[in-house]
Amino acid sequence: MKASPAYRVFRVVALVVVVLSLVTPLLWMIAASFKTNVDIYDTGKALAFSPTLDNYATVLKQSHYVSFIGNSLWVAFAATVLSLILGVPAAYSMSRFNMKKSALVVLMARVIPGVSLLVPWYYVFSNLQLVGGFTVLILSHMFVSLPLIVYIMMGFFDGLPEELEEAALVDGLTHIGAFRRITLPLSVPGIATAGILSFIFSWNNFMFALVLSGADTKTLPVAIFDFVGYASIDWGGLMAAATVVTLPIMVIALFVQKYVVSGLTAGATKG
Repeated sequence: MKASPAYRVFRVVALVVVVLSLVTPLLWMIAASFKTNVDIYDTGKALAFSPTLDNYATVLKQSHYVSFIGNSLWVAFAATVLSLILGVPAAYSMSRFNMKKSALVVLMARVIPGVSLLVPWYYVFSNLQLVGGFTVLILSHMFVSLPLIVYIMMGFFDGLPEELEEAALVDGLTHIGAFRRITLPLSVPGIATAGILSFIFSWNNFMFALVLSGADTKTLPVAIFDFVGYASIDWGGLMAAATVVTLPIMVIALFVQKYVVSGLTAGATKG
């Protein structure tokens, strides 16, 4: 059915409003990262200003942000790999062996607010003398990554025909052999999608790192608050640090957007 002119105009206007609402804050953040604090407060220099790299010099040299970038990369990478190792076989079992109650538990883990677990986690891990180390950060980020990976991979495994595994069993493979030699290679696109989303969620996580990290294990989202003081805020440094946190994930998302969308769709259609 052909859309009416009024509907087409409405669709274009709605699209422009949504895009502007998403892009404008990002552009303002990037522009502010090249301004001095005086220029940021000056509305007359919103578009016309003399760009400076001093804020990025502050971020990369004076605030040890290179080590914070390394911490974020290590925590996100370790949490993603460990979650894939545990989550992919778990998702396969839930998909193939009709473990609906286990799937419900995974879904509940996705909806429980992480902040409700922070106090018990802090009490337990502080008694184990793990607070401030990488171990507790990786474990806490797995709380977000593992249910996400299981939920996405269940959708992919449900979409794979079981006849392929049945043929492998007839040829003499065990269930584990059929999973390793048949199902797992066919699931590489889904594993890549789940891994990318898990990495992004872990990279952006602020709450767990704020409470459980230490001075040597601080991640980028927490390090941004070094620019927020009791009496003043270094807006230029803050915007430069926020840009450093945001741009790598945006570049990754642009290159893998096709796989991310397919992964979200597969998870959404899971019954």
